[in-house]
Formats: sequence, C-alpha cells, structure tokens
Amino acid sequence: MSDDDHAPISVRDAKLLFADWKTAPALLLAVSGGPDSIALMWLAARWRRSLTRGPRLLAVTVDHGLRAEAAAEAREVKRLARMLALEHRTLRWTGPKPTAGLPAAARAARYRLLARAARQSGATHILTAHTRDDQAETLLMRMLRGSGIAGLAAMARESERDGVWLARPFLEVSKAQLIATLEKAKVGFADDPTNRDPHFTRPRLRALMPALAAEGGDPRNLARLASRLARANAAVEILTDGAERYLALRDGAARHAPFAAGWSGAGSFDVDARVFAGMPEEIRLRLLKRAIDRLGHEGPAELGKVEALLAVLDRAVAGMAGRRRGLSQAALTQGLKQTLAGALVSLTGGRIRVQPAPPRRRRVD
Repeated sequence: MSDDDHAPISVRDAKLLFADWKTAPALLLAVSGGPDSIALMWLAARWRRSLTRGPRLLAVTVDHGLRAEAAAEAREVKRLARMLALEHRTLRWTGPKPTAGLPAAARAARYRLLARAARQSGATHILTAHTRDDQAETLLMRMLRGSGIAGLAAMARESERDGVWLARPFLEVSKAQLIATLEKAKVGFADDPTNRDPHFTRPRLRALMPALAAEGGDPRNLARLASRLARANAAVEILTDGAERYLALRDGAARHAPFAAGWSGAGSFDVDARVFAGMPEEIRLRLLKRAIDRLGHEGPAELGKVEALLAVLDRAVAGMAGRRRGLSQAALTQGLKQTLAGALVSLTGGRIRVQPAPPRRRRVD
C-alpha cells in the first residue's frame, strides 16, 4: 500500500486488503451508497475478478427510513452492483424509531439486518468500509466516555457479532484514498448530510479533527494509538485467561469446570476471596466482569458498575482479613450480596461467588 493518503488504491493494493477472506464461501458487503462503502464494493468486485476462484459477493444496502433520499440511494447502489456483476439486496428498518439515541438504535438495527442476511446467504463475513478516519473518531468518542483499555482499542480488523464475523479491510486506509479511487474510476457516490449534522457526536468530533491534527492528533497517529492499546489489551486478556485457569486448578476442576476452558454457560464462579484479592486489580476486574457477563441474564455489565462492585468486594475482603474495616462487623458476619446485570455476587465464608440472580419479581398493581 502507498503511504500517500490521497493516492488511489490499485487492484494490487486491493488484493492485499482483501487477502484474508479469499477462501470464504461468501462475503456480504455493507454498502450504504456513501464514498467509503461504494469504494468497498468497487474494489471488492475488482479483487474478485482477479481470482481464479473466490467467494461469492453479495452487496446489501440498509434503508433506515430516516431520509427521503435513502430509497433512491439504494436504487443507485443496486444499479452499480449490477454493472459490477454483483448480487444486491435492499433491507429496510421498519417500525417506530426512538426519539433519543437514534444513531445507536439505527446502528444496532443495521447490524441485526446485515447479520440475518449473511446467515441466510451463507456468508461468513460482513465487510464494512470503516476507515482510519473512523477508527480515530471511535477512539476519541470512547476516550471522552472514559472507556477502559478494551474500549480504547477501538475497532478490530475482525470481530464476531450475531453469529457472523464483521471484517474491516480499510482500517489502515484513509477516507481520502477511497475518494481518490472513485474519482479516478469516475464512479459517483451519495452525500449523506447527517454526516455533518452537529446534533450527532461523530460530526462534532469530525469538525475538531483539523485542530487536533495540527497538534499531532491526526487520524494516522490516533489509529496507531488504538492499535497499540489493542495490543496491550490482548496481552492482558491472555494474563486473565491464565488467572482463570489458575483458579480452576487451585480449587479443583470439579468446582470450577463451568469457568474453565470450554465453559458451557451453566454453574457458578466460586473462588477463595484471599487468593482473588492477591491478583492485580485489572485482572480481578476482568475476571469479575467475565463471570457476571457469563452468568447474568441482563448483561453485558457496565465497566463502571463492575469497578464499583469490585471496590466493595476489596474493602470487604480486607476487612475480613483484619487489615482494615471497610464494612461494619455485622455486615461482615452476615456476608455481602449484590446483584449486577442479572448476576448475584456474594462474599460469604471467605469465598466470592457469582451465580445467576433470581428473576425479578413482577410488580402487581
């Protein structure tokens, strides 16, 4: 790939971008009609033609029903798909739309529809056109929300969702390169005004990018930071896996079988509180969140709430050991019980236990 952020992408470059998925049986291309996704369809079609054998490509456009122009844009994507000899399908998000949190709701609906279409068509991957610029914006959004290391790693090149894989071949490609590619090929694309609407978070951050770039915070550097945080997060996950196995081996496979490798989704997490307290805080936090997410029925748990719960557990364990008094003696004698995300977390008899919480009682008016 060229280091020139404004250079068109060649067929040879496309071969490198899409190489990871050449053995897939079928790939679904998420194509909205904007420049990034049109470039995805254009380059994927040219890449597929360069292969003797390769995956079947299906382009899918989701009409959210939020703009009058969306239907015409979907028809234009279909026209281009036919020119490229690609299958195309338009899916519609029907039903009432929320008045608050509309971007998140639309995104969830889009991925739900795309995943269903992928499963129905036999596609193992949904390819999206997220660019380096999108990665930088995602990092900034999560940074401002106080995300942990996992969140600051931003988007991965591949991630699982709803039984299929999301693949992002353009995470190291600038948006300018994709536009240059379409301009060279004389391929048109739609302009979605919501991408500049200051009522939404991403457009507001996008407006700040020139000032950030002047201080060194350009998309390339921000994306590099996300990549480094992803690397650190992967290392901590491996350490957490090791801590999980250690706890299983220490107390015996029978007690911890549900929490060991090959965990089936039943049972409970039950550990010696003092052993657990001796582990690094980040490892304790991840172990506790894993247990709550696996055993609870209202998850995933919010990181901040898991942090608060871990602090309560740490104070209780320290108090029981006589190192400091974080809770009253009566509370220590009776034990500690809290629910979070549909999981019951308790500290009794020197052990921390996480199990499914009883169903909430329905209020009777």
